[in-house]
Amino acid sequence: MAIKEISPREALLRAGQGARLIDVREDHERAAGMAEGAVGVRKAALESAPGEHIPAPGEEVILICRSGRRSAEAGEALARQGYANVASVAGGTERWQLEKLPMSAPDAGFDLDFHERYSRHMLLPEIGLEGQQRLQASRVLLLGAGGLGSPAAWYLAAAGVGTLRIADPDVVDRSNLHRQILHTDASIGTPKVRSASERLTALNPRTRIDAVQELVTSDNVERLIGDVDVVIDGADNFAIRYLLNDACVKLGKPLVYGAVHRFEGQVSVFDAGRHRGTHPCYRCLFPEPPPPEAAPNCSEAGVLGILPGVVGLLEATEAIKLLLGLGEPLRGRLLHFDAMGMRFRETRLGPDPDCPLCAPGREFPGYIDYVKFCAGTAA
Repeated sequence: MAIKEISPREALLRAGQGARLIDVREDHERAAGMAEGAVGVRKAALESAPGEHIPAPGEEVILICRSGRRSAEAGEALARQGYANVASVAGGTERWQLEKLPMSAPDAGFDLDFHERYSRHMLLPEIGLEGQQRLQASRVLLLGAGGLGSPAAWYLAAAGVGTLRIADPDVVDRSNLHRQILHTDASIGTPKVRSASERLTALNPRTRIDAVQELVTSDNVERLIGDVDVVIDGADNFAIRYLLNDACVKLGKPLVYGAVHRFEGQVSVFDAGRHRGTHPCYRCLFPEPPPPEAAPNCSEAGVLGILPGVVGLLEATEAIKLLLGLGEPLRGRLLHFDAMGMRFRETRLGPDPDCPLCAPGREFPGYIDYVKFCAGTAA
């Protein structure tokens, strides 16, 4: 059932003559100000209980939103419930402001930058204002500012993660640039964490970048991950992957895993520290590392430049889901991406009841010499 549309000026005139003007946007949207004379009622609330906001079904009601789409939808819902005298403002609040019609003042303490920057996030009911504020309060450790870390960092900063700690001991090399998109030719020779910090801060100054130019070791790993909510593996070697896994199990931190090789990539979430006996850790999947000759790194085997971008974005997606408690994270699932075939496949992973690290009731065995372990020489 189509609803009559009227111009903002006509809406202002009718509201002055007694029509009920209702702004159906979300609370955070209305905080920036409403059309003068409007009352705020969320679209979902109005549709579910119109009688609480419109005493008489025959009363003249004018609905307004940001662009006119949601108000028209709400008007159609009201019409189906017997409200016959309903109109929608064409062009919504955007057109109202363009025509310089009177607006109410923003709420006290309204943060215009926050609301403009994250407006499309907050339109999603699954995120909203509360979810965006949760992201702003979150802390993430990104291990590596290279191929995987670059796309993950871009999108985590853009999404509004409050603190992004990036740990990487290396400097930018020209051979990095075909895949490590945080860096530019002018960055060659500078620390990757400094290059990353400059670009991410330029993208979103609201995100605090904690740049740590250190190699992650058994001595500093707990300091680096102790106060974060999610750890993202952007490493390119097995020694650091095992170290991160062990520390995350010990401290109860979710670990987002990613790896690339030539034209293929993998992504998973290892969360055994918080879900012992239910979800696996990295050691459940790989009890022992492969021999070095079977798993060469990018500098030895090469990698399709765009492949880390795909995998890094998947890692960022999983991190956001974990921070917000959304959807179904890749716990207990290994997602494999074949760029040559443009195919994804999934492998189910179960916890190893005899895992030396995450089996229920097992005490933490302590950190080992991971370099020797991955070289096949550790006891």
